[in-house]
Amino acid sequence: MQRKSLELPDETRTIPNGRTDIWNLGDFVVGRIRFEPGWRWSTDVKPIAGTDWCEYHHLGLIMEGTLHYVTPEGLEMEVSSMNSSSLKPLRTSRLSPGCSRARAA
Repeated sequence: MQRKSLELPDETRTIPNGRTDIWNLGDFVVGRIRFEPGWRWSTDVKPIAGTDWCEYHHLGLIMEGTLHYVTPEGLEMEVSSMNSSSLKPLRTSRLSPGCSRARAA
């Protein structure tokens, strides 16, 4: 069994228009992400990742705001505050229009 304080992340990564706190728990990684106005995966993360689409499977909970996801096939989905999601690899995302910021875990 493991337990870690959400006040003490193992690592913090700053990205344009956002910040990610990361906790490593054995084979699992838990992250808390803060998205600021104008955040888009294609402009703020793609240059760092070096891929056209996010290649990780994420399970998430939106704590505040709304995120919009798009797959290469054109499928789209929005996830709002206090909703969870399972996001398969190969997608991009952005803050939804009118959303000033978002927090996700």
